[in-house]
Amino acid sequence: MKARSANHEAAPRAEGEVGPREPCPCGSGRRYKACHGSPGGAPVAWSPRPFAALPGECDLIAMREFVPSATASLQLKGSDREVLLCTLLPGASPAMVREDGAIWLGLQVQHAYGDPSRDLGAVLEAALTAEPGTVVGLPDDPGDGPRLQDLVEGADLEVTVHDGFGFWADGVDDPDGSFAAALEQADATAAPTTRLEGVAAAYWTSLGEREFLRWVRPEDEDSLLDALARLHAAHEDHLVEGGRLIGMFRAHGVLAPVWDLPAGTGPEPLTGPVADLDRRLAETLADARPLHTAERAARSGLTSRQLTIR
Repeated sequence: MKARSANHEAAPRAEGEVGPREPCPCGSGRRYKACHGSPGGAPVAWSPRPFAALPGECDLIAMREFVPSATASLQLKGSDREVLLCTLLPGASPAMVREDGAIWLGLQVQHAYGDPSRDLGAVLEAALTAEPGTVVGLPDDPGDGPRLQDLVEGADLEVTVHDGFGFWADGVDDPDGSFAAALEQADATAAPTTRLEGVAAAYWTSLGEREFLRWVRPEDEDSLLDALARLHAAHEDHLVEGGRLIGMFRAHGVLAPVWDLPAGTGPEPLTGPVADLDRRLAETLADARPLHTAERAARSGLTSRQLTIR
């Protein structure tokens, strides 16, 4: 029997088809073959928009998906216990209870139990009863239980983006320098990132020699795509000279458009243009007219440009 040629052409994909090893479009964080493309379909606990109605939903998604090092305080319902959301904790721990009783809750942890808000809720509940100095995990599916929305309240998140993971060292005794070495290694992986002032969940980042703006948006996907298509067709979706909207990624039920920026742009020149674009988007989202031909073509192009997050 002849071996199959390694250079055979793959069958063309149908429009909207997702490869088995690609991220599932639902935003669960799983590969498609292990989520909606599996024989049993999506996990029972799967939620299409798990962080909906949480304070600062879009910033929380940004912290979970692509911001390297950031923190934000959470307000518990009926309690003044200090809870700090962290993008990442030492050893990728789900949570830590500090010696002073403060709870640090890690966002960039994939528990694979279907609903990340429920998983975070279970970790937070366990941390509330854990002893100071304890690392808290989630070894098993938590089953039915409170989601993060059930445990916290308050307004939008006040996100602090850090240059590295130096906040880990607060109050840590490191006599042999091992923690400092681990911290240095972690810092080397943190891409420079800035949260823009004046709008929610818009983050400039530098990845190697390239710069990007990634902006997590709260709108319904179809409505946002229509609005972006109108602006794109009218050449009104640009931010700076030489920058361009290159596509978007899906995460936890929302879209995050991504702009490629000229090298050397930096975050400061983006503040005004992003605020202006935010206003144009709001006006365009209110436009209920059907898309015309050029706008439909722009929408089709944008829909096909699904990016990977990192």
